[in-house]
Amino acid sequence: MKRAKFIVLFAVLLSFFGCEKKVDARPFEEDVINSLFVEIVDSIYMDRRTMLPPPTPRIDFKTNKQDTTGFHKKLKEYWHNQDSIKNSTARILIGVSDLITKISPLETEIILKEINPSGYNYDTLKEAESFKFDLTPFKNNKKFDFQLLSKFPAVNLWDLNDTPNSLPVGAVGFSRIQFNKTKTKGILSASASCGGGKCGRGFLILIENKSGKWKIKKIIPTWLS
Repeated sequence: MKRAKFIVLFAVLLSFFGCEKKVDARPFEEDVINSLFVEIVDSIYMDRRTMLPPPTPRIDFKTNKQDTTGFHKKLKEYWHNQDSIKNSTARILIGVSDLITKISPLETEIILKEINPSGYNYDTLKEAESFKFDLTPFKNNKKFDFQLLSKFPAVNLWDLNDTPNSLPVGAVGFSRIQFNKTKTKGILSASASCGGGKCGRGFLILIENKSGKWKIKKIIPTWLS
């Protein structure tokens, strides 16, 4: 039943978007992704160091009262650590998915619900083709240290309490972009995770070219885990 539903949705999307000729538009697409990459990451990334909530007083189950022994010290240390993270000038290590992939069936459904896709071309090549993300243009970024996820253990195996900070603080991934006919607007999806299989978010990102410069028009949350 789910498969049949997706086939129907896919057919509707194709009828809205139409098919492009098989031309290599990847260089243009890569340029657009590169121009927005840092801004998108800064808007969506999750930092595992800030995911843990403040400590709370322990409950003494014999008296059913709070045991605050040592609590204020732990709370002070927690906020000191959070301030240190916030005020740190060290580059933030972010893991980036190696491949730019196709938009998922879930995002396909959300596209149909959230926007009118009639003005966009649907490139069927993007259903099958992915390409490797080249992080070279961002190697000297002052805020982030971007590294491909293939250099690290699987994201769901990350230790959120990694004290040597040998792992990225978070991971991000991106889909290919669907453009309108004049290539002045686009749609892509993105995901962010703090690792350890503990937290993740998905987004649909609408972009547009204003006076020759690509900008984020809207970020739509799509899923949360």
